[in-house]
Amino acid sequence: MLLWLWVAAVVVALDQLSKWMAEASLGEGMPVPSGFPHLNWMLMYNKGAAFSFLGDQDGWQRWFFAMLAVVVSVFIINWLRKLERTARWTALGLVLVLGGAVGNLIDRLLYGKVIDFIDVYFDIPWFRDNYHFATFNGADIAITLGAVLLVLVSLFDPDSDR
Repeated sequence: MLLWLWVAAVVVALDQLSKWMAEASLGEGMPVPSGFPHLNWMLMYNKGAAFSFLGDQDGWQRWFFAMLAVVVSVFIINWLRKLERTARWTALGLVLVLGGAVGNLIDRLLYGKVIDFIDVYFDIPWFRDNYHFATFNGADIAITLGAVLLVLVSLFDPDSDR
């Protein structure tokens, strides 16, 4: 289990480093082309959860999402302890979610908001020019990849009940 916690620690470290670099080099709300289609670097702050859910509230959501991250992290660590050594894909999915949750938890505790900087946009002339789908960070990517991996394992691994 200790090896898997190191993987989660690397996810947290990379997430925090990338957020530090974003804050040091980007202006808030000012898109910078990334060189990839439909992707900008743009510093944004999110006081809510995914897609700014509850971001417009008066501050209670900071502690709610922080407590949720702690509860999820304890649950994942307990799940990891019970996993068989052969359940590597499940463990990887869990530590990706754990690392992402802790990365965003650090932001909430230190700053009261999550630092986002990866901006996905689409030019849809008949709908709206420069439609910005979402702005997110490395922790969000880790959580999403981990959740997808856990779903795939549960669907396609006949031994996933470990």
